Amino acid sequence: MINSVYRLIAPGMIEVACTEPDIKNSVILRPLYLSVCKADQRYYLGRRSREALKAKLPMALIHECVAKVVFDPTGNFKPGDLVVPVPNTPMEEDEVIAENYRISSRFCSSGYDGFLRDYIDISPDRLVKVPDGVDLRIASFAELISVAVHAVTRFEKFAHKRKNSIGIWGDGNVGFITALVLKALYPNTKLYVFGTVYEKLAYFAFADGAYHVDHVPADLKIDHAFECVGGEGSRFAIAQIIDMINPEGSVGLMGVSERFVDINTRMVLERGLNLFGSSRSGVDDFKRTMELLERIPSLPPILKTL
Repeated sequence: MINSVYRLIAPGMIEVACTEPDIKNSVILRPLYLSVCKADQRYYLGRRSREALKAKLPMALIHECVAKVVFDPTGNFKPGDLVVPVPNTPMEEDEVIAENYRISSRFCSSGYDGFLRDYIDISPDRLVKVPDGVDLRIASFAELISVAVHAVTRFEKFAHKRKNSIGIWGDGNVGFITALVLKALYPNTKLYVFGTVYEKLAYFAFADGAYHVDHVPADLKIDHAFECVGGEGSRFAIAQIIDMINPEGSVGLMGVSERFVDINTRMVLERGLNLFGSSRSGVDDFKRTMELLERIPSLPPILKTL
C-alpha cells in the first residue's frame, strides 16, 4: 500500500512524499475533517525561528482531525468507526509523569509527521471513538478542547476546595473553550472573563461577567484563575491575576510566550499562590473531552456552543 504524505519542506512549500504505512500493527484511517492550529500556521508562514524550522522540517502539518477507520489488523475497531487520533505518542512508560510532559514523547506536526496525508497509520491505543450524535466539525478540534480539559483536570488536582469564583484572562480561542469547559463542569461557580477586545468579550454571554482589562470593578476578587493570553500580554495578565486573586489561589498558565515573563514573586509568596503550567494533552483528556461533547444535548442552550 502506497500512501501520499503532504510535507512542509519550507515556509509556503509543500511536497508530496510517498510512504508505505504499517498495515500489520497499525490502524489505517482516512481523515475526514482537519483543523488548522495556530502552530501549523506559524510553520507554514515561517513565523518560527530559523533554528526551529531547520530542526522540525520537513514534516506533514495538522495534529487535529476526525478520521474513519479503513482497516484494523488489531481487531480493536471496525471499518467505518469514527475516531479522533491523539497526536501525542509516548515512547516510554512513567507512572509519575503524564505522557504529554515526557521529554521522549513525540508530537505530530512538531518534528514528526502530522495528519496531512491520504491515510494515517497509528497505534490503536492512540485512538478515541467519537460518540454517536457528536458534530464531526466540532470533534475535529477535539485536541484543542482536550488541552482545556487537561488544564482543568490539573486545576482539580492542585486547587483547594473553595471554588466560588474563577477568572479567565484571554478572549481568544483557548480562553473561550476553557471558559466553556469550566462552566459546563462547574455550573454553580461564578465565572469571570478578562480581555482586550470588546467584540470578542461579547461572545462570553454564558459567563457571569466579561470585562475589558482596563475596566475591572475595583472590588472584584477571584479564588482561582487561568491565564490564556500568551505572548507579550502574558506579563500584564499574570500581574493583574496576582493583584485580584484571593490568598492560596491556584493559577493555571496556558499561554505560550517566546520571551521570559516577569512575575511578582513577592506577592506570590505573600499570598501563598500556586502557579502551575499546562500544555498539550493525553488519551485520558481526549476521553473526558468526548464524554463532555456527548453531554452537549443536556447542557444549557448557551453552553451548546461547544
